[in-house]
Amino acid sequence: MRIASLFPALLTAIALQAQTPDLIQKDLIQKGMSSFATNCAACHGDDAEGSDMGPKLSATRRMRTRTAAQIKTIITQGLATSGMPAFKLPQPEVDALTAYVRSLNLTAAESALPGSVEAGKAFFFGKGQCANCHMVRGMGKAVGPDLSGVALELTVGEIRQVLREPASRTTPGYELVNVKLKDGKSLQGFKRVQTNFDLTLQTLEGTFTHVSQSAVAAMEPAKPLMPALKATPEETRDLLAYLGTLGKTAEGPFILETSAPEGKGIDFSRIVSPKPGDWLTYNGNLSGNRYSPLKQIDAANVKNLGVKWMFPIDHFGLEVTPLVADGVMYITGPNQAIALDAVSGRQLWKYSRPRTPGLIGDASLGTNRGAAILGDKVFLAMDNAHLIALNRVTGALVWDVYMPLEPMKYGSTVAPLAVKDMIVCGVSGGDRGIRGFLVAYKASTGEQVWRHWTIPRKGEEGSDTWGGFDPVAGGGATWLTGAYDASDNTIYWPTGNPWPDSDDKERPGDNLYSNCILALDPDTGKMKWYYQFTPHDTHDWDATEPPLLVDTTYQGKPMKLLLHTDRNGFFYVLDRTTHKPILTRAFSQQTWTQGIGPDGRPLPPPADLTPLDCPQDAANWDSAAYSPAARLTYVLTMDVCRARRGGTWKTEPVVPPAQKLLRAINIDSGKVTWQIPFEGTVAPKTWPGVFSTASGLVFFSDPNGTFAAADEKNGKVLWSFPTNVYMKASPMTYGVDGKQYVATVAGPNIMVFGLP
Repeated sequence: MRIASLFPALLTAIALQAQTPDLIQKDLIQKGMSSFATNCAACHGDDAEGSDMGPKLSATRRMRTRTAAQIKTIITQGLATSGMPAFKLPQPEVDALTAYVRSLNLTAAESALPGSVEAGKAFFFGKGQCANCHMVRGMGKAVGPDLSGVALELTVGEIRQVLREPASRTTPGYELVNVKLKDGKSLQGFKRVQTNFDLTLQTLEGTFTHVSQSAVAAMEPAKPLMPALKATPEETRDLLAYLGTLGKTAEGPFILETSAPEGKGIDFSRIVSPKPGDWLTYNGNLSGNRYSPLKQIDAANVKNLGVKWMFPIDHFGLEVTPLVADGVMYITGPNQAIALDAVSGRQLWKYSRPRTPGLIGDASLGTNRGAAILGDKVFLAMDNAHLIALNRVTGALVWDVYMPLEPMKYGSTVAPLAVKDMIVCGVSGGDRGIRGFLVAYKASTGEQVWRHWTIPRKGEEGSDTWGGFDPVAGGGATWLTGAYDASDNTIYWPTGNPWPDSDDKERPGDNLYSNCILALDPDTGKMKWYYQFTPHDTHDWDATEPPLLVDTTYQGKPMKLLLHTDRNGFFYVLDRTTHKPILTRAFSQQTWTQGIGPDGRPLPPPADLTPLDCPQDAANWDSAAYSPAARLTYVLTMDVCRARRGGTWKTEPVVPPAQKLLRAINIDSGKVTWQIPFEGTVAPKTWPGVFSTASGLVFFSDPNGTFAAADEKNGKVLWSFPTNVYMKASPMTYGVDGKQYVATVAGPNIMVFGLP
């Protein structure tokens, strides 16, 4: 009999937590083992590995999904279709036999294994050299599968079998193959995705390669990289004990104790100076100007653009801008991140967690605008204001931090920003009452570097602008991605409205630092300077519109500028050196001020108030773009007014219908050079952005469902594609293997276009 030797670690030490209903008592298992030898071993094998008389019962996914009730039914009633008879056994023996069969299929996480977890961990990362290929919570290398959750996926027996015979089991997506191409080249890598038409390999260096099946001459399995375990019985026991803990710990928040050696990744110098085909940040470059040097798609051939692929996400209102690096696209949805082959759209990995119940505001809607990338990690904000890091190759969780320090109505919808060796992120919730902040974490570990509060507490600098009121929940959310200038080492980040947003009776004064652009030292988080666009806001005029950094000759001399198209209806050109506005000009109808004064503050309203209160929402969070060739900034705007409250007019004021327009604003004059009005019903919550290219094109989305390209100088539409769903996200462009692609989001779909 070999029953006594079956999975020794499991059977000799399965002291499971009896308080948990699904866990099985050791003594019951031992009684069931005896019953199995008497009643079942003749058909299923004395080691439960099966025979020609009956199927395998140990370490099978089929048996693992059976409940205790289902197993009891099979024992007592049999399976006529397979020839298994019914067993008339006493109920205690049925219970014991059921317990034993279930024990054969327990995951390692459900088993309390003997041995030293710490010794097993030391062996994994040391003598055993397991970490040379595998990662555990960010530690190790991503050559093979991530093992952070292996104890929830495999039984002790399955883990033991793989350690003894690595070739006995292949993790899906990690079949090592040798590929010979028709051009004579050879490739080796893990077969991550294969279809009749294409193949995506993960190289042993952790990069992805796309191959058309038409280019493949031959493909054959390669010898597994993993050698059989060489260890003493004690080392094997301790290693199993350690592996049995992987997956038991709940997800975050947690930081890494030490920085793990990074695999091949994206260093910050590449983000500062991206390759022509890269799109490595939310806005494509740290300046935020969404200008691409790619020019393969131009005015002459843009009419030939066609859909190359689509990828759906189970969320209709996507607002993500994809990132692309080294042929891989990274997209986000509600509490999820997905890596795709940027040429074919095939999924390489997906990370997700359930959405958080009980949230309010945009975070409750599942809004997420994208990710950041740095080193070997991808970073994204969760709806409940957690910031997480994922391994860029495997998609496995590396670290998880909770950004707020106190319970308020926080959420997060922002795409984080990589700055130096840090990830900078903000929060949403300013319309419901929070104290806004911006926070920076070490990209390697998740350790906080600094925190900058956007709303001062009583006694702090700027608190006097709240009229004695302590703005403990004064708003000032940071829900739009900022910009960074490496030459002056400054982060520029916009802030949201004060709270309560329309009820101002308890907050007299300017209410700093709401509705501002903040210039921060990235090393300390301290403020260098600020500019407030709308002091004492009562219109909900967040300044969370994109800051575009432009270095150019302006008014006859070299200058460092910041362009901003504000929700209050004014276009601003700020001097980043003097911190003052050089040019301010209304781009939309406005009746709230006579203009912006020499000191940068709004002047009082006109003496003769009009019956219309304008604007209500002249611009929004949607991404803008700047073309250095045309000296134009491109932005989606809306002309919308309402009847002024409390006015006495001879006739009822006529409120014109709201209209959205794509406007091109000259940065030298502030004048609108051209505009494209969007006809039809205006969708107020749809604010798709734009980007421009070195070939003289501006790509944009009609909020009502058309993706289009126009001549950057005159606004003539040169190409359009009807997606027929509302569009809420900002498009981008990228290049792979010398080919340029254009990507946008339509409803729940990522759509990628290219030339024939």
